[in-house]
Amino acid sequence: MSVEKHTKSIDLSHHLSELSKARATSPLKGLMKYFAQPGILALAGGLPSPAYFPVSDISVNVLVPESFALAPTESSTSLSWLWKLFGSHSATKEKTQAITIPKYPAVDGEINLASSLQYGAAVAQTQLQVFLKHFISEVYRPAFEDWTVLIDTGNTDGWSRAVTTLCNPGEGVLCEEWTYPSAMASMLPFNIKPVPVAMDGLGMKSDALEALLSQWDPVSRQMPRPHVMYIVPVGQNPSGSTMSIARKKQIYDICVKYDVIIVEDDPYYFLQLGTYTFKEDRSTGATSSGKPSADESERYVSTLTPSFLNFDYEGRVIRLDTFSKTIAPGSRLGWFTCNPLFAERLERQGETSAQAPCGFGQAIITKILTHWTYDGYIRWLRGVRTEYQQRRNFFIDCLAEEFHLHAVPAVAGTWEGCIVYQASSKVKKSTNMTEKYSARNRTMFSFVPPVAGMFVWMQLHLDQHPSFTPGDEDTLETKLWTKLAENGVLFGPGWMFAANALAEDSDNNDSGHFRVSFSNVEFADLKKAVTIFGRVIREFFQEEDL
Repeated sequence: MSVEKHTKSIDLSHHLSELSKARATSPLKGLMKYFAQPGILALAGGLPSPAYFPVSDISVNVLVPESFALAPTESSTSLSWLWKLFGSHSATKEKTQAITIPKYPAVDGEINLASSLQYGAAVAQTQLQVFLKHFISEVYRPAFEDWTVLIDTGNTDGWSRAVTTLCNPGEGVLCEEWTYPSAMASMLPFNIKPVPVAMDGLGMKSDALEALLSQWDPVSRQMPRPHVMYIVPVGQNPSGSTMSIARKKQIYDICVKYDVIIVEDDPYYFLQLGTYTFKEDRSTGATSSGKPSADESERYVSTLTPSFLNFDYEGRVIRLDTFSKTIAPGSRLGWFTCNPLFAERLERQGETSAQAPCGFGQAIITKILTHWTYDGYIRWLRGVRTEYQQRRNFFIDCLAEEFHLHAVPAVAGTWEGCIVYQASSKVKKSTNMTEKYSARNRTMFSFVPPVAGMFVWMQLHLDQHPSFTPGDEDTLETKLWTKLAENGVLFGPGWMFAANALAEDSDNNDSGHFRVSFSNVEFADLKKAVTIFGRVIREFFQEEDL
């Protein structure tokens, strides 16, 4: 089998901001490369003695990689949450294995606290670097040769560092019209503004991007044509869409044409949940033995939609990854994958700010990963995906029980190309000791089941409200959101996810959405939340007397 030859990244130094160009190596951090020399008598830095670190070792009971099943353990029924609440958790004891991190290494290369808790360079510990490089080469398979890895304290930190490394004040960033609000909030104080691009059911539209860039007028726009893109292509936040291979290639080719850097923020990459089906049509299907293996790892990776890195033959993608969704957000540990020029500039920024993620968290996660091995971590990711898939399914099952859901194809707008579920009231009619349900015609909200991520993105049909008049959208959305909060259910208000929501000159007319998370609360609470939501929204639309 022939092996495709990769070329090195091209020179993209003209994309660096003036701030980034001005960053010099930190004088003290510049000495770190000498500290690793064997036999060096290091008297140059103000390093505390490890003898005075008040921790002798750290022992952790870590779950085994196959802790979670690869297929639902029981059929998803209206009572399955009772099993999850009172059955499986109490009957199944977690299987763990003990790992210990000593203060001092017993053998060369062993993860230890003396080095993990010490001042260090703003790059990953050696063992973590080795693991991540192998992981990236197997899973993402970048199309350029000289890619490298740099750690950060999670994707929000990664984006904050990337945008100031690439953009000058007064410039704009291309992004989806609905997007992650913290990403926008981090750049606005630097006078870097969002430039929204229209979306459909696959995320950012390539034809809209081409039209925007080809017709860009810097005079009327009062900014140069954007040269940086921020994008969440898998489990898009908030819409839950996932970009196809063809669409990614189109977006990448356009970015090559107009010389745009792609910052790929992909925290939900391993929560690719597949298409939702109603519970009566659902089957658990066949599953493997569940043990980690190279064959199973390769088979799983082949099912994942490729990263932009896989098409990036020029080195113009900066990929942001995080352990927040796959291990724990409190670890504050993530990483960049990018060309060496960008990595060096990002490192210069990191060494005078956060320096490096917390040594405790970095040591523990590195120890877990090396204990599990690559195949073990892949097995863990597969199990976690199944767990979130069950949560997604259960939440939408609850909506289907509470409302009448009518499936219609979307021919325009953010959900173009998708099957949209329109929700209306179920009307009870007593008929000879039985109850039949018929649907009202009034659609109260609609949604597309997410194929990845942790959220359901709801569109409220506020124009169906009895007292609606054009221009009332903001008021009605706030009233419904407040009423839900007063009844003990908190949804994410949709307005904050509009790309330009926080801009001073924003004229946001995109009211009427909620982002609903199914990722955290117990199944019984998900069921309760949907029941409350059903009662409150029916009262809101004045359908409570049906």
